[in-house]
Amino acid sequence: MTSPLQRLSLDDLRRRTSEKWRRYPSDVLPLWVAEMDVPLAEPVVRALTEAIELGDTGYPTGTTYSDALAGFALDRWGWTLEPARTRLVPDVMMGIVEVLRLVTGQGDAVVVNPPVYPPFYQFLTSMGRRVVEAPLDDRHRLDPDALDRAFEDAVAGGRRAAYLLCSPHNPTGTVHTREELTAVVDLTGRHGIRVVVDEIHAPLVYADTTFLPYLSLPGTGRGFSLLSASKAWNLAGVKAAVAVAGPDAVADLDRMPPEVGDGPSHLGVIGHSAALRSGGPWLDSLLTGLDDNRRLLGDLLADQLPQVRYRPPEGTYLAWLDCRALELPDDPARVFLERGRVALVPGPDFGPGGAGHVRLNLATSADLLAEAVRRMAAAVR
Repeated sequence: MTSPLQRLSLDDLRRRTSEKWRRYPSDVLPLWVAEMDVPLAEPVVRALTEAIELGDTGYPTGTTYSDALAGFALDRWGWTLEPARTRLVPDVMMGIVEVLRLVTGQGDAVVVNPPVYPPFYQFLTSMGRRVVEAPLDDRHRLDPDALDRAFEDAVAGGRRAAYLLCSPHNPTGTVHTREELTAVVDLTGRHGIRVVVDEIHAPLVYADTTFLPYLSLPGTGRGFSLLSASKAWNLAGVKAAVAVAGPDAVADLDRMPPEVGDGPSHLGVIGHSAALRSGGPWLDSLLTGLDDNRRLLGDLLADQLPQVRYRPPEGTYLAWLDCRALELPDDPARVFLERGRVALVPGPDFGPGGAGHVRLNLATSADLLAEAVRRMAAAVR
């Protein structure tokens, strides 16, 4: 199967009206927001088309999504996910918000690992939660000592606290190991911290790395996971996600207001379920193309921007580029946009550790990726 990344021309893509293709003028190559330059998987197209033809556009109900996710999780990760311990939520970020409302209150702390997905900061602040940071180490991995200090700070005064873990990690593409996740279990248990894991990129892990669902590990019974097909099958515009509770957190999940389940799109549930049930071959082809692209990006940078440090991601389709050695007079993302007409996400948006970095979305064709690096190199000459 030809990679979905190679099927659409730039002219095809510029007909799209989503944020990726409308934020910037038409002379800008947009490699910023997490949308992929792919056609939809045929099973998804078929399921959504049939729903539209039927006028099946009402409210979602039942466990269709959870059942499909359970089958996918067992097949891909060997994880037995029990649909009875799930709730339908509007999307992963809103699901995180609703779960954190169950286990923390106003003024309570939530620990994060910067540099990390910017909405973590935005939503936690708007919820009135105190953000405590445990930065990744210089290899983009979890730092147990930093976590220990952050957890101690988070529960100071006997307050409740939570740990919002991004797994796989955005923006670095790090896939946490069994040893690292076991350390998280031990540390959070010692400090009495509730764990909420964003696993939205879980299907997007390369063959040379193993993804471990957090709730599949011993000692995670009080934790929660949020999963969705949206990133892996490019379905952000048809929203739906699933919150999963560990066996000792079911009573908490039962307190989630029932109206939260009205927030997902019924079309989202239909499309995501079709992707999880029947979109495996499409996903495998996509992963092959993404694997080629992460290696191609390394070759292009080595040839044209050798000062830029790049660790190929273990998961996701995101590349975290360290541009500090370029010694640019301004934020690198601004330079690449204004001088090179390439749109990337500025590193400072991701919190401490982001200065001098940019995040690049490599889920595009090889030709567009090569053109983007060519423009970036020209911008700094």
